[in-house]
Amino acid sequence: MSYDIVERYKQNPIITLLDIPFPCNTVFNAGATMYNDKYILLLRVENLSGRSVFVLGESHDGIHFRISKEPVMSPSDEEPFKTYEERGIEDPRITKIDDTYYIIYTAYSEHSPRLAIAKTKDFVEFERMGLISEPDNKDAALFPEKFNGFYVRLDRPVTSSQANVWISYSKDLMYWGNAKAVMKTRPGHWDGDRLGAGATPFRTEKGWLVIYHGVKNTASGSIYRLGCALFDLNDPSKLIGRSARPILSPFESYERIGDVPNVVFTCGVTVNYEKDEGGRINHNMGRDIEKMFKDKFNVEEECRINHNKGTVNIYYGAADTSICLGMVSIEDLLKSIAWRD
Repeated sequence: MSYDIVERYKQNPIITLLDIPFPCNTVFNAGATMYNDKYILLLRVENLSGRSVFVLGESHDGIHFRISKEPVMSPSDEEPFKTYEERGIEDPRITKIDDTYYIIYTAYSEHSPRLAIAKTKDFVEFERMGLISEPDNKDAALFPEKFNGFYVRLDRPVTSSQANVWISYSKDLMYWGNAKAVMKTRPGHWDGDRLGAGATPFRTEKGWLVIYHGVKNTASGSIYRLGCALFDLNDPSKLIGRSARPILSPFESYERIGDVPNVVFTCGVTVNYEKDEGGRINHNMGRDIEKMFKDKFNVEEECRINHNKGTVNIYYGAADTSICLGMVSIEDLLKSIAWRD
């Protein structure tokens, strides 16, 4: 029996290697967003050479996805990216700011993982912008708003034997600084050995919710679970609290058996906020949400989005072998914030 608050889609997994229209080893760890009223997944697909590429998935219901016939991004043949992507590109996370979708991903090479950033406006043309971290950094999630004129990201540099979540700031998305640790491992707990930011942060009236992964090492290997953390709305360097226990743990056979056993790992969520009168709207998690809603439906100023109610779709990789879907209410996520650091 599972005690997770996240409800698994009954027909998981929703995407496997059999759904990819070209030969590959596996598919997992997808970035997620909404574009033109469609659900978008940017899938990490490991090709037969062992290198990962990004493949596009599009859906009208968030469950059944049409997969692109070929990768939309592959390891670059041009410098400076060629050197640092020679072993693949991994774990994309998508954030919409204004009319641009930014994709922060891991560039993998003999020089260890580094963060890189690309952008698109239509999910047809993708432009690499640059390499944006030193070596040994990954799991970056970009906030969908600026704070005092700065872009803000969470990431996970590995320092010595520690792997904690940090925050840093940038004026141009290229040069980052003022970094500090904002969420640390909890020795002896389910997230006691390693942490990493998961999906793009999304707004609630209580703060920014971030789905993250935590790792506990055991005698038979690591266990990757998901939790959630809440950061201050105006100062995202302030951690308000986080889950005392996981919101999703490896339980089903497709999560416990695969290329990397006992793993649930997310890079993307979509959020359906509830309107005050009970309807719902899909969007991409920023301050322009209410304006988008009012413009689209021609409603008055007093019609508001309720940022504390709605449903979150969590798209997660299972055992590094497939893509699965989990659903949870914003209310249940907020209730799970029981631990105060």
